[in-house]
Amino acid sequence: MTILVVGASGATGRLVVQQLLAQLPKENETVKIIVRSKAALSQVLPIETIQDSRLEITEGCLLNMTDSQLQSQVKGCRAVVSCLGHNLNFNGMFGRPRRLVTDAVQRLCHAIEATGPDVPIKFILMNTTGNQNLKAGEKVSMPQALVVGLIRMLLPPHADNEEAAGYLQSRYGCHQKTIEWVTVRPDSLINEESVTEYDVYASPVRSAIFDAGKTSRINVAHFMSQLIINNCTWNKWKTQMPVIYNNSI
Repeated sequence: MTILVVGASGATGRLVVQQLLAQLPKENETVKIIVRSKAALSQVLPIETIQDSRLEITEGCLLNMTDSQLQSQVKGCRAVVSCLGHNLNFNGMFGRPRRLVTDAVQRLCHAIEATGPDVPIKFILMNTTGNQNLKAGEKVSMPQALVVGLIRMLLPPHADNEEAAGYLQSRYGCHQKTIEWVTVRPDSLINEESVTEYDVYASPVRSAIFDAGKTSRINVAHFMSQLIINNCTWNKWKTQMPVIYNNSI
């Protein structure tokens, strides 16, 4: 079985790779990643991870790959994880590609469909708790709605995250036979050394703007890994947008 992780050199994506390799069986499992630079991986991943025989590294830009190249990446995968995001600098926030996450999600889904998998492929998207799940009837206060509206207009990455999640939600319903999905929404991301207790809710239990909680990246990585490995966890959350907080919210 094979799992593809995109955004694997990012702050959360690298932890997803490590969590998967730590939790998966030692045999018959492969974690594939697509990165812009193999050489730069040594700066973000331990050498033992890079040298793990179960890790398959492809160097390239996902958005520049041909359809056939992308299909070869997803073919045979039982899960695809997207931890793609915009760099938190001026060029990353306002430069191109402005629809990085959305375009990547759409291209990956089209590639999966083109391969005609026998069973639905799990697609896990890392998103943000600031993205309101309107189809689930989530409500926010008027002040929060106004602030999020301003963020949507002024910061392209927020609109990109909303559109990417909306694409999965609108295109792949409960009875879709090609792709099943979960959109994971962490609150304010922090760095911690190890997995700690965390809580997962169907919707936010606090304001993402005025009362934000904290979520460690390694807890997000652990939860994403569990969605792939543990069928009970997957069946509980598929076609939903769970929100994850560290236990001490």
